[in-house]
Amino acid sequence: MKNVNWKELFIDILVDIVAGMIIAVGIYNFALNADFPVAGFSGIAIILYHLFGLPVGAGTIILNVPVAIFCYKFLGKEFFLKSMKSMIISSLLMDYVAPLFPVYDGSRLLAALCMGVLCGIGYAMIFMRGSSTGGQDFISVAIKKVKPHITLGIITFVLDICTIILGTALVFKDIDGLIYGVVVTYLMAMVMDRIMYGIDEGKMTLIVTDKGAEIAEQIDAYSGRGSTILKGIGSYSKKDKDVVMCACNNKQMYTIKKMVHTIDPKAFTIIVESNEVVGEGFKEELSDIEL
Repeated sequence: MKNVNWKELFIDILVDIVAGMIIAVGIYNFALNADFPVAGFSGIAIILYHLFGLPVGAGTIILNVPVAIFCYKFLGKEFFLKSMKSMIISSLLMDYVAPLFPVYDGSRLLAALCMGVLCGIGYAMIFMRGSSTGGQDFISVAIKKVKPHITLGIITFVLDICTIILGTALVFKDIDGLIYGVVVTYLMAMVMDRIMYGIDEGKMTLIVTDKGAEIAEQIDAYSGRGSTILKGIGSYSKKDKDVVMCACNNKQMYTIKKMVHTIDPKAFTIIVESNEVVGEGFKEELSDIEL
């Protein structure tokens, strides 16, 4: 036990509790009685709940045991143990804490939206700690190890759709439910991506100009952010060019574009989306987590 980082373990457990509670409320208090299928092992557990009355959390644990044993060698010890911890905590909260809160019985659409947003937030919090909630995540990682040429997104999408179709066929038996299930899955993925990769979303610009130093100086004076000046050669003119590379937020880019045009009307400006900017002057990178 010498190598245990107790502070890190405490933070992991705290995040698991908060994220697990958010996920539990999203599934139990919004999705369970709204009659639409849910993707992942939670979706299969909901099917078992409707067919046999098995609590969702208990069903999730039962489903995870054989999958965890089968996939252990593909996952690595650390990722496996952290994922099992997260899964058990979220499952217990699902069965013993979420029922203490009122269940939403209103619009299916609102239930689907709330479930998608809440679960997206909860899963993102867990994934950002280098963990998962087991189940389908284990299967996705295992398939990716065996078939590395298939993207994780495609694997997850196919598994999600299979679960949604299964839930529709066995329990809900209506097209509206199928549509809600697809909407929830898409919304959950979008929320997760936004939290994990899009918090620092902004723009990146490449400015091809003869006045790179002057433009970089003005950008720094306006935004307080340094720029990088790269050296380029025009493929047609064969003349030396400066390429000013700058990352900034969405609000600053409009002014920077006008500023560039004022300094050098002939400048060639490329503006692209930047999901996340990490480094000095922006957000510090977290330490790498071994999976």
